Amino acid sequence: MAESGKRRFGLDNKESWWEDPLPDARNRGPGGPRWPIMSVVFLLPFLIPVTRSLLAESAVTPGLVLTAVLVYAYSACYAVFPFFFRLERRVKLAFGITMNVLGLASLAVAGGSAFVLLYGTAVLVFLVPAAWSVIVDLATLAVGAVILLAQGRFLADYGDLITVASITLAMFFMGNLVRAVRRLERANEEIATLAVANERERLARDLHDLLGHSLTTITVKAGLARRVLESAGDIPRAVEEIREVEALTRSALSDVRATVSANREVSLSAELVGARAALRAAEIDADLPHAVDNVRPEFQPTFGYVLRETVTNVLRHSGAKRVKVKLGDTWLEIEDDGTATEVVAGNGLRGLSERLAAVGGTVRTSARPGGGLVVRAEVPLPEPSPATPAVRTEPAGGLA
Repeated sequence: MAESGKRRFGLDNKESWWEDPLPDARNRGPGGPRWPIMSVVFLLPFLIPVTRSLLAESAVTPGLVLTAVLVYAYSACYAVFPFFFRLERRVKLAFGITMNVLGLASLAVAGGSAFVLLYGTAVLVFLVPAAWSVIVDLATLAVGAVILLAQGRFLADYGDLITVASITLAMFFMGNLVRAVRRLERANEEIATLAVANERERLARDLHDLLGHSLTTITVKAGLARRVLESAGDIPRAVEEIREVEALTRSALSDVRATVSANREVSLSAELVGARAALRAAEIDADLPHAVDNVRPEFQPTFGYVLRETVTNVLRHSGAKRVKVKLGDTWLEIEDDGTATEVVAGNGLRGLSERLAAVGGTVRTSARPGGGLVVRAEVPLPEPSPATPAVRTEPAGGLA
């Protein structure tokens, strides 16, 4: 199937002319096991008069036997042609050419109507690519016209030949309509498969971002409560930390339900509050913005995911003592002073790249001199309208 900006399903490009019909022919074909019985019904207008003429002969001659063999071999080909859909193109093409040759031989030997050619030309339309069916069918009709001329029957039977050509043309367009429908069915199946895969990826990414941050924060706060009880015995503070763990657990459960139902919205301001609490519990100094007003509203949910995932990585792996977050209208930058000396891409960074790519942005991670990482997410500013004045924004910042 050719693609040039969009899928094509008809005969409006070269590739479709040479493409095999019925892409799923291994499972589906015209007629099925009932076709041999139906084919006999279609063959009766041809077989009955020929059989009568053969039986009317007084003696069995080699010519009579040859005529019978040609006629019934031609009929047998029409009865079994659906079974050739499962074979290679060259086998189908050879079968179609052989059948048309038998039809021409039957026309020449039996001396019947030119309608006999219709069985072969119609079969070829459904069996081989459109280009091959046009080539072979035109050749068959041309040879049929020569046979009628040689037998002196052209003026009497040329109308039948024109009728055969017309019906074959109608079958050609019907066959290609069937092919287009089959291709559309296949495209719909692919779309459904991709939709399921995309939904799975969305759930996996969202649950990774959500549960990774929530469970990390819960672990940090539970550890803090344990240390408070073990070292100072400060029960009120430990109880406060446990209450926050309980609240985080309820929030995470609610977020999981919303994520599964695709109704969850991430707020950058809420993520800043959560990051401040998580970093404080881990005893990491946080230099965080106090407001997100200078960030474009359409980018805030995406930057919220970036902040959540990056802070989670800081809590898990960095060993940092200080984290600094800066915001701009179309960018977010998070810097820590941890021990990392190189960037190791994991599921989290890949998920962030996918989220930024969905809005046309990028996320870059680099190592700081002396240790630590800098994560910068940025979305290009839309082309400004000539009537819209430029507005300069300064990054927000502040010590939490």
